[in-house]
Amino acid sequence: MNYELLMQRCVAIGNSVLGHTYPNPNVGALIFKDGKIISEGYTGHPGQNHAEINAIENINDKKYLENSTMVVTLEPCSHYGKTPPCTKKIIESKINKVIIGCKDPNLLVNGSGIDQLINNNIDVKVGVLENECLELHKRFFTFQTKKRPYIILKWAETDDGIISPKHKNNYRPYWISNDVSRQYVHKWRSQEHAILVGSKTIDFDNPLLDSRNWDNNSPIKIVIGNPKIKSKDTLYIHNGNDLNIENITNFLYKNNIQSILVEGGYKTLKTFIENNLWDEARIFKSKNKLKKGVLAPKINGKKIYEQNIKNDNLKIIRNH
Repeated sequence: MNYELLMQRCVAIGNSVLGHTYPNPNVGALIFKDGKIISEGYTGHPGQNHAEINAIENINDKKYLENSTMVVTLEPCSHYGKTPPCTKKIIESKINKVIIGCKDPNLLVNGSGIDQLINNNIDVKVGVLENECLELHKRFFTFQTKKRPYIILKWAETDDGIISPKHKNNYRPYWISNDVSRQYVHKWRSQEHAILVGSKTIDFDNPLLDSRNWDNNSPIKIVIGNPKIKSKDTLYIHNGNDLNIENITNFLYKNNIQSILVEGGYKTLKTFIENNLWDEARIFKSKNKLKKGVLAPKINGKKIYEQNIKNDNLKIIRNH
């Protein structure tokens, strides 16, 4: 049995629901028997079933589950939360083998799910495609282990390194990147738990900060400071004029925010960079020039991805 191939499928299932499961991780699972996949499942919205339960429930005749193999990207939970423990259902279903991508760092689980399965005579194998599963669940792992969200910085700059013109005539964003690049951004917004900007960005641009050009699965909006334009569906971090990074990360952690897309402005981006508090930066470079305006922040990291999107160049870097 090729466990790696089956786990690849589980990772793909998990990726397909990225952004739709917060604050739960986007887990993918399947059940394999007699040389074929007989069921698949992914984690639902908060309060709905986890991936393992959905894979089990998708099978009408439960006798098919006997002596089958479950493959899952993350260790099954062993505690009562909004839903009962997944381990209980797995044991009751008489599944006799469970293949796990990575251990759950949550202190409520952290190996206890694996122990429960082993203590009930289930054959357990851990660490299949572990790196791919850790990448899939990087937001969840960062939140659990670093007590902060996974932080993605994003901006678009002109060929001469400007992120915003010196003067604008209206209270709307000035587009530096092209329409396809902007659709990428809407896709990213739909995948992250929240989006964060400074109050000046709200006052100058009044941006919608949603994912209307993708799937309308829009993130929670968070604004640092006290903008003139207020919105009911926005969380505000009142920091006065001081961008205290510890206050920001504590606020995000207390509000259970697992991932965040930081979209500006310059001062906000610079604060995260100077405090070395970021995981990824996604930077569009346009061929257009502005000559005068706000210069893009300077950042160093390891390039993990690059692509040309029409006349824009997208570069994704990761913090060392």
